[in-house]
Amino acid sequence: MIDTTTPATIVDNIISSRRNIKPTSMNGKKIPDETVRELLRMADWAPTHGYTEPWYFVIFSGEKVQEFCTAHAEMYKQYTLAEKYIAGNYDKLKTQGDLASHVIAITMKRGNKPNIPVVEEVASVACAVQNMWLSANARGISGYWGSGGMTFHPAMKDYLGLGEEDQVLGFFYLGYSDEPAPAGKRVKPAEEKFKWM
Repeated sequence: MIDTTTPATIVDNIISSRRNIKPTSMNGKKIPDETVRELLRMADWAPTHGYTEPWYFVIFSGEKVQEFCTAHAEMYKQYTLAEKYIAGNYDKLKTQGDLASHVIAITMKRGNKPNIPVVEEVASVACAVQNMWLSANARGISGYWGSGGMTFHPAMKDYLGLGEEDQVLGFFYLGYSDEPAPAGKRVKPAEEKFKWM
């Protein structure tokens, strides 16, 4: 019998049970801000080349969640060409946070060490998000990293007060869900992803 109380087993279970839970599957119950601060403290322990610590998160809580979602939808309306505009996309962006507790803008702020490649800074931010996500999972909190809508439009950068070399990488929705977590799956066989030498 496997000892499920060892640190390795606990961590392995948290990693393998993490899922992307859409905001529409959340139930509207609020997460205490202090709990979200704990998740952010875990994010802050991500690996960082040259201690640039490029992760920069903008947290929307309470009524600010709806304000952000409305602003995101209005941005879509303002900057999308008429022939490409879809009313359903506007509605989705405006209501996406209705059942979420918090929305966190995931961004990479370029540091003052230009010798560090951008890809390493982006990878560092992704590690910070994964830390936060695993910590949320361990607490029974659902997470969803989305990058739709106006995520990569310059207007979103301006909205979040970012510089020219900074990047928006997506939005992390946090909340609780009453639905059972979906079964995990991987599409590619391991042999295609791992090569031993």
